[in-house]
Amino acid sequence: MEARDLFTAALQLGEQWRVEECDLRREEGVLTLRIGFVRGSKFVAPGQGHQLGLPVHDTVERRWQHLNFFQFRTELVARVPRVKTPEGQVVQVEVPWARAGSGFTLLLEAMAMLLCRQMPVSEAAELLAIEDTRLWRTIEHHVEAAYATQSWKGVRRILIDETSARRGHRYVTNIIDADTRRLLFMAEGRESQTVAAFAQEMRRHGADPAQIELVSMDMSAAYFKGVREHLPQAEVVFDLFHLMMLAGAALDKVRRALAREGADLKGGLWALRGNQWTRSATQLQMRENLCKLYPRLARAMMLREMLQDVLAGQDAESLDWWCRRAMRSRLEPFKDLARTIRRHRQGILAFLATRVTNGLVEAINGLLQLAKRSARGFRSFKNFPLIALLKAARLHIALPRVLPT
Repeated sequence: MEARDLFTAALQLGEQWRVEECDLRREEGVLTLRIGFVRGSKFVAPGQGHQLGLPVHDTVERRWQHLNFFQFRTELVARVPRVKTPEGQVVQVEVPWARAGSGFTLLLEAMAMLLCRQMPVSEAAELLAIEDTRLWRTIEHHVEAAYATQSWKGVRRILIDETSARRGHRYVTNIIDADTRRLLFMAEGRESQTVAAFAQEMRRHGADPAQIELVSMDMSAAYFKGVREHLPQAEVVFDLFHLMMLAGAALDKVRRALAREGADLKGGLWALRGNQWTRSATQLQMRENLCKLYPRLARAMMLREMLQDVLAGQDAESLDWWCRRAMRSRLEPFKDLARTIRRHRQGILAFLATRVTNGLVEAINGLLQLAKRSARGFRSFKNFPLIALLKAARLHIALPRVLPT
């Protein structure tokens, strides 16, 4: 088999196309494959519902980067036909190995998208020997196209949380399907308008905001306002992890107050934080010693652990009992926490009944923060949602397989 026939078969060009010339420039490290069409072929004009094959009007030369041939950069060069439509327009036909307007073949784009799921875009661009700005445009095209085709008709329960997008307290809101565990939506900011934007996006995906039955989130007043206004049928659930973060913050306020009064709490910061099963034996012994020395610290630790036990059950009376106990504790941070729990009692009781938490959101936030750190930030904010959707939205990207089936 000649090289031209071998490359024609490997590229799967179809009946109308064939490799006419192979040019390997070893010094430059470039292999050029020149592709032509079979004389007398007719082509369908793209768009507008054209079905009939039309004769070639003229040709234009186009060039695409392909997957490397061994260590050689590979380029495809073709005389692409243009046809004249019945309306009198002269248009360029679509080629089977690349999408319109792209300088890459479909197989190179498939490899690029595969790499970008696993590594920073800048590293993928370096590996493929292309500019990262061109690669970002490729990601934008395929992510937006795949995202637009997703159906949200089955979405019933969602999780809302925030993560930092960049330095300077710049945040994004993430919304995740609690059942399928896929990222649905990301928007800059953490105001009620982010929920309004999600409701609008639902309509573009064939869904109705009124179908949302449950929303798990933290106690953000902005999110609560947005849910009440734009997801009217949703039951609000306040997340367990955020409640325990508030309890941990109250304990830390008690510790800092004691330290300001001269208490010797050196080394006690990490001993007091976290759960018993996450602390070392040395830290647990230090925790016990500090609680014996400082009764206020012991009461604070007791209240935190009692709240954890209450939230592990499903008893509303136990929650009310804990609030009364905290109000009598003479510890202002825990009295403030009790007031917060009473204000948000309904949403906390909803958690006790449903056990829905935002733990999944935290896992995805960790994935996105890892992507951000490995990329050393993003030149433009729009790139952050693109890579987030690529990694966490379970998109079906219509590209050929890199490996043959």
